[in-house]
Amino acid sequence: MVDVVAVVAVALLVGAVVGTVVPMVPGGALSLAGLLLYWWGSGFTEPGLLPLVVLSVLAVTTVLVDLFAGASAARYGGASWTTTVAAVVVSIVLFVVTGPIGLLVGLFGTVFALEFVLGGDVRESSRSAAYATVGVLASTAIQVLLTATVFLGFVLSVFVL
Repeated sequence: MVDVVAVVAVALLVGAVVGTVVPMVPGGALSLAGLLLYWWGSGFTEPGLLPLVVLSVLAVTTVLVDLFAGASAARYGGASWTTTVAAVVVSIVLFVVTGPIGLLVGLFGTVFALEFVLGGDVRESSRSAAYATVGVLASTAIQVLLTATVFLGFVLSVFVL
């Protein structure tokens, strides 16, 4: 007989990996939910305490990367907080309307335009916009790697070892 809790937990973990490439889907939170659901469903026995703690830390790290990496990259590139917030709002709206390309173009364009208006320097505006855009792309790549690691660690600790 198939354990419904196990199926849902694995679906959450797989959804976490897939969801990290889709903006607005909290891959790290899905990973953590899948881990804790399975742990609860197993009577708090599987995965063991050490794998559970390690995989949970990776899932929480994924959440933090999702929340802060893009904005941190924009700030590191020299963008102001006002520009960063405006870029996030514009990117979300453009993502809904045009998809991932709109998100990236909107992010780059918003950061560039606002930083140019604030500072009047094309080179600095371009630098801030590039950092923000690369930061979002790098954040996605890191999230995919982290959620895939959580999934593989879960499979190894529960079904293989």
